[in-house]
Amino acid sequence: MTSASPTVDTPTLTAPVILLMAAACGLSVASNYYAQPLLHTIGQEFGLSTAAAGGIVTTAQLSYAAGLMLLVPLGDMVERRALIVLMTLLSSASLLLSAFAPSITLLMAGTAVTGMLSVVAQVLVPFAATLAAPHERGRAVGTAMSGLLLGILLARTAAGALADLGSWRTVYWVASGLMLAMSCALWRVLPRYRSPAGLSYPRLLGSIARIFVEEPHFRARSILGGLLFASFSMLWTPLTFLLSGPPYQYSNTTIGLFGLAGAAGAYAANRFGKLADRGRGNFATLAGLALLLAAWGLLAFGQHSVAALLAGILALDLAIQGVHVTNTSVVYRLRPEARSRLTAGYMTSYFAGGASGSLLSAWLYSHWGWPGVAGAGALLAAVSLAYGALSPHARIPEPAPSPIRT
Repeated sequence: MTSASPTVDTPTLTAPVILLMAAACGLSVASNYYAQPLLHTIGQEFGLSTAAAGGIVTTAQLSYAAGLMLLVPLGDMVERRALIVLMTLLSSASLLLSAFAPSITLLMAGTAVTGMLSVVAQVLVPFAATLAAPHERGRAVGTAMSGLLLGILLARTAAGALADLGSWRTVYWVASGLMLAMSCALWRVLPRYRSPAGLSYPRLLGSIARIFVEEPHFRARSILGGLLFASFSMLWTPLTFLLSGPPYQYSNTTIGLFGLAGAAGAYAANRFGKLADRGRGNFATLAGLALLLAAWGLLAFGQHSVAALLAGILALDLAIQGVHVTNTSVVYRLRPEARSRLTAGYMTSYFAGGASGSLLSAWLYSHWGWPGVAGAGALLAAVSLAYGALSPHARIPEPAPSPIRT
């Protein structure tokens, strides 16, 4: 076996395997979102201001971006099953650090380590694309992304409920145990796979920069992803403070339940993936970006209307997940042998945008309240739509539609 040999086993993507991968994506990425509905509670325990408490979310997203650039490319270098299982195990340990943190400094440290390791989800998504048959790749990516979205949404709901049953630390104890169990399941079910990249680690990282230079569609979709997730992240950090204060004054459990309003986004991920498989990716992208702008129009009324807030969250999640799936479908077609590096570059842009959105929204909320947040979110959505419609590289020639199986 040489370093160029792509497999050890002969991998096939069966339904049970993709469902386990989707569950693992959701559980791992959830680690970055447990704190969001609890910012008010954590801030009270450690005596933090609104902006300082929002820094927990920013830390998670910045460390996630670092993990995307430094760890995800290893999927094109080392055996993937071993990498995925090791990262999952270490995530379990870092969640325990957060659970027992006696100070905000150690909580931030646990958050940063967990954020870096939770990029295992972004090793799993390109792995699913690699294992899938070409005519089912969009559907496989959509299924994995559906699991990822449900993890984000259910993380907020579960965190709120567990915090009210015990404390905010209970969330991290439970999450640690679930990650330990998931690592065992992944070891037993995933096939062994080694990419044929055959590059050293420094050359592997350097090749990501070269891909940005050489692939204009990759650059365009990465910029679009960053704008997209910045707009998305501008909602969730200040939403906790909006709902915990007057006129709402909701409990942790109730705040967490708002995450379920976007559950239809998981359905959208699958539908948009199928549109990409059928050669309608450009249409799906522009439709999703238009929906993103409409979502912020609804969210602008969220300070006084729960119905508008819920409808806006639903539309926002539909838009974000739909466009994200079309973006990844485009990116994964560019260089099949470098999917982990493509993921690393694209998702680094994605979460750098998210961290910027979280940081900006916490500052905006503390100075101009909800109207300031809604106005900035709508502006970002409008910029995203204009870029998606006008950039010559954001739109690509569509492949011929794959035959629909009956």
